[in-house]
Amino acid sequence: MVIASLAVLIVGYLIGCILGSNIIYILTGVNLKETGSKNAGATNAVITLGWMFGIFVALIDICKAIFALLFVQISLSLYPFSAEEIVVLLYVTGAAVIIGHNFPIHMKFNGGKGTASLIGVLLSLNWKVGLFAIFSFFIISFISNYLIVGVINLYVVLGMLAAMENTIIPLIISIILLCIAIVLHMENFKRIRYGLEPQMSLLYEKRKA
Repeated sequence: MVIASLAVLIVGYLIGCILGSNIIYILTGVNLKETGSKNAGATNAVITLGWMFGIFVALIDICKAIFALLFVQISLSLYPFSAEEIVVLLYVTGAAVIIGHNFPIHMKFNGGKGTASLIGVLLSLNWKVGLFAIFSFFIISFISNYLIVGVINLYVVLGMLAAMENTIIPLIISIILLCIAIVLHMENFKRIRYGLEPQMSLLYEKRKA
C-alpha cells in the first residue's frame, strides 16, 4: 500500500504539472502568469484572451485529472487491492493532480489554484456528484457574484463526498486540500474585503464583448 501510494502520488503529480495555460503559451505566446491576474487558470485566460481560450484551459485541466484517475483505477484493477484501498488511492491521486497543478516543478512551484482540476477529480470519483458540484459552483458564484465563493463550495462538496467513504483518509485529504485552497486564495479574500476582487459580472461582460 505504501509503494502504491508513492506510485500514484508521482503519477498524479506529474500529470498535474501539465497546465492548460502552458499550452496556451505555446499557441499564443501569452504567459498567463505575467498578465491579467497573473494566475495560470481558466478565469485569467477568459479575462486576458477571451472565453474560447478560457474554456480551452479549463477543459485541459479538467481532462488531465480525469485521465489520471482513470489511468490509476485501471492500473489498480490489475492488482489485488481491496475496494477501500482503491478509494483511498484514487483520492491520493486526485490530491496529487491538484498539488501538481498548484505547485508544478517546471514553473518553480508557482502554478494555478486547482479549481478545474478539482472538478475533474470530482467527476472521476463520482460523476453524479461531479455534475452537482459544477451546477452548484456556477449557481453560487453568480448569486454571490464572486468566483471564489463557488470554488470553496467545490471543496465542501469534495469533503461531503469523502465523508461518505468507509475510511477517514479521504476526508483528511479533502480537508488538507481545502486548507491549501484557502491559503492560495487569501489574496482573493483580501480583495473582496476591500471591494477590489473582480466580480462574475466582469466575466459576463467579457463574454458579450
